[in-house]
Amino acid sequence: MPKLTKRVVDAAEAREKDYVIWDDELHGFGLRVFKSGKRSYVLQYRAAGRSRRYSIGLHGIWTPDTARKEAKVQLGKIAQGENPAEARQADRNAMTVSELAERYIEAMDAGLIMGKGGRPKRPSTIYVNKGQLRGHIIPLIGQRRVQDLTKADVTKMMNDVIAGKTKAVKKTKKRGKSILRGGRGTASKCVGLTGSMLTYAISMGIIEHNVAHGIRKPRDQVRDRRLSEDEYRELGRLLNEAEKDADMAWTVGISRLLALTGCRRGEVISLKWSEVDFDNSCLRLEDSKEGASVRPIGLPAIELLEALRETATSDFVFPGKRGADTYGGLPRQWRKVFGDSELSDLTAHVLRHSFASITNDLGFTESTIATLLGHATHSITSKYIHSLDSVLTMAADTIAGYVQGLLNGAQFEQTTYALDRTARREALSQFLAQSTLAGDGSTRT
Repeated sequence: MPKLTKRVVDAAEAREKDYVIWDDELHGFGLRVFKSGKRSYVLQYRAAGRSRRYSIGLHGIWTPDTARKEAKVQLGKIAQGENPAEARQADRNAMTVSELAERYIEAMDAGLIMGKGGRPKRPSTIYVNKGQLRGHIIPLIGQRRVQDLTKADVTKMMNDVIAGKTKAVKKTKKRGKSILRGGRGTASKCVGLTGSMLTYAISMGIIEHNVAHGIRKPRDQVRDRRLSEDEYRELGRLLNEAEKDADMAWTVGISRLLALTGCRRGEVISLKWSEVDFDNSCLRLEDSKEGASVRPIGLPAIELLEALRETATSDFVFPGKRGADTYGGLPRQWRKVFGDSELSDLTAHVLRHSFASITNDLGFTESTIATLLGHATHSITSKYIHSLDSVLTMAADTIAGYVQGLLNGAQFEQTTYALDRTARREALSQFLAQSTLAGDGSTRT
């Protein structure tokens, strides 16, 4: 019998029947290989005169080393007279969704729940997930036993969130509050989070099937929304009006930077001056949704940031009030600025989607679009890259210049979208020449 190493586990092949590869160093520790090809770590032991088998968890979630450590922990409990298999069965029969959710939260805080790219979930994601679990999922299905949970239960939870049954305003800290709104987008995220939580329960041996898988989630209609050219002009007009109020300075700055870069809201709100590379016209984000990322940005965005730097007093580009590190309350401020206009449904994702759509309209490739937006499969992730490809810089300048022109009220013939790429670029050059790209009329050389 070999010692269970990653090489041995990876080489284990499925057979017509399930079988176990036992470890030659730790008695009772083994790898069960199912005929489906799935592999699970197990511990065989005796308790009360009977042979019992305890499932540690699936390979992939557990490694040979972590499973071996867990087996040693359980053997220690067995030596003290405990029976982990029976304890798990009792736990499985009694555990509620609420109890599972709290365990899941503990696992997230400990860095044991992986997000995109196999990395532990980011603190901002964990914060949002906690709100979804404690604000929507637990109030609606928290009392259900995990073992008894059905697709119908999860579907009803989703429909209740859409209907706003968990809508509430809760106090979170001194002078702070959490607003739970519900809706289609929140409902879809809650189903996805429930599925992730149940996958965790499977890895812990609590259940065998994930009832959240396969549930048809509502499509968030706002995700298909893009601004028209007239709406961009209206956005510019409303931001100019809001700029007259000194208290709206950060709201206006964030809004313009979102429109000019296509960045995610969190990337702009938490932006640090150390992440702005003025010389190379890019953002070197340390902790974006996709991890570290180098994001090309256009000249209008650089000029906006240069103007903000002149009065900077914090490590953050948009510092918060009352001592907070980053600016908060953007949705509330947007309701003040856009609430009675045709842009009342404006979100950061609408600006991001609009940025991508314009980039596509102007003939840039999907790869360029993905890089400008920082998508995981195309983003520039090396912090050691000092200068960007001239094509990316030109693309960022072009799109940001186009958006800036629209915000300034310039006109651009829609018919040029139907032209070939060369003619479209010539038309765009004429358009940019007519629009004011910066206060001093400067352009990149």
